[in-house]
Amino acid sequence: MSHSSQPVSSRERVALVDALRGFALCGVFVSNAFLWFGGRNLLPPEQLQALGSPLPELVTGALFLFFVAHKFLNLFGFLFGLGFSLQLSRAEARGASHVPVHLRRMGVLLCFGAVHLLGLWMGDILHLYALAGVLLLFFAGRSDRTLGCWAGLSLGVMPFLVLALQLWGPGAEAEVAKAHETALRAELLAALSSDSFWTAQAGNARYVWETWFSTTRVPIWLALILGRFLLGLLAGRHRLLQDVERHRPLLRRMAWWGLGLGGLLNAGGLLAFQWRAQGLDPANHAGLFLLMALQELGYVLLGAAYLAGFTLLFQRERWRRVLTVLAPVGRMALTNYLMQTVLSLCLYNGWGLGLIGRLPPSQCVAIALGVFGGQVLLSHAWLKHFRFGPAEWLWRSLTYGRLQPLR
Repeated sequence: MSHSSQPVSSRERVALVDALRGFALCGVFVSNAFLWFGGRNLLPPEQLQALGSPLPELVTGALFLFFVAHKFLNLFGFLFGLGFSLQLSRAEARGASHVPVHLRRMGVLLCFGAVHLLGLWMGDILHLYALAGVLLLFFAGRSDRTLGCWAGLSLGVMPFLVLALQLWGPGAEAEVAKAHETALRAELLAALSSDSFWTAQAGNARYVWETWFSTTRVPIWLALILGRFLLGLLAGRHRLLQDVERHRPLLRRMAWWGLGLGGLLNAGGLLAFQWRAQGLDPANHAGLFLLMALQELGYVLLGAAYLAGFTLLFQRERWRRVLTVLAPVGRMALTNYLMQTVLSLCLYNGWGLGLIGRLPPSQCVAIALGVFGGQVLLSHAWLKHFRFGPAEWLWRSLTYGRLQPLR
């Protein structure tokens, strides 16, 4: 391997990006714990209502849906695209081609994701990141206008198309299809509640197999993820986070417009969700359809507001000392993401503490934050002695075809 193809050194890292990645990972974990690990998306309506009906739980659920759900996935995807831009610029500075290394990185990430998806948890995002990451290569040399147009198509048009397919597509909202999905989720909940590890993981793999190939979920998610990547690639190309002072006016506009317009669209989407829960059909109400489709844009705008607000606070010395605490978690994002799954399975699955389907929203959020706090401490301790997290070390070693120095 030539000297021109090397992993990123600690001196080349951008502390703000690492801290932002840690912040995003916290939100993603809270979302996963709230919706999936705790069983909320698998429970029958009557059990779900019983857990979430007390006033404190209603407030927790509303705050989660408004401030957390989907926003941090947008932020995390944006940072992946920005990271690709950083790697691309570093390769160009060394006069090396970025393509072979990037393809190997995505190949290894795809293997991580496949094992995580089939062997541990059906909610894995790594395999989709790897697939969308390969598609990024087609945009590396494209113009800003091209990147913006494709990002707009992915994030602006796709939600309308997805909702239209759900409402009017062939068999999309048929009772048989809905009953099949309900049955699959009930089977998964029963498997995860089992006191047998093998029963739980077999149920997880069976659910993946049944849903991965039989729905439009994968191409939909790939399009949305690619859109987030492209925004990150565009921001990295213009050094949005590397040259904050030059972009401070833009970041302020992102923060205020993102909070204002994003909050408005998100509130409209939540209202539409409530109307639909009460029986109003968006297929017959254009306003309801529009609100539900525009909610995805609200997710993007609120995610942009979080990004801009965090970045501007990071420029203040006092806030920087506080927010930099998250940087080691961001440097070990892959390790911490996988660790979150393992710890959550031990907490929630029947063969562990068996908490799935038993905890109200507030307790799921509290547990997730507690686990993440422990990861902050562990990441700081680990990186005092080692250059990378364990998973990051393995990823780099497999990518570059040789063992990387760890200590």
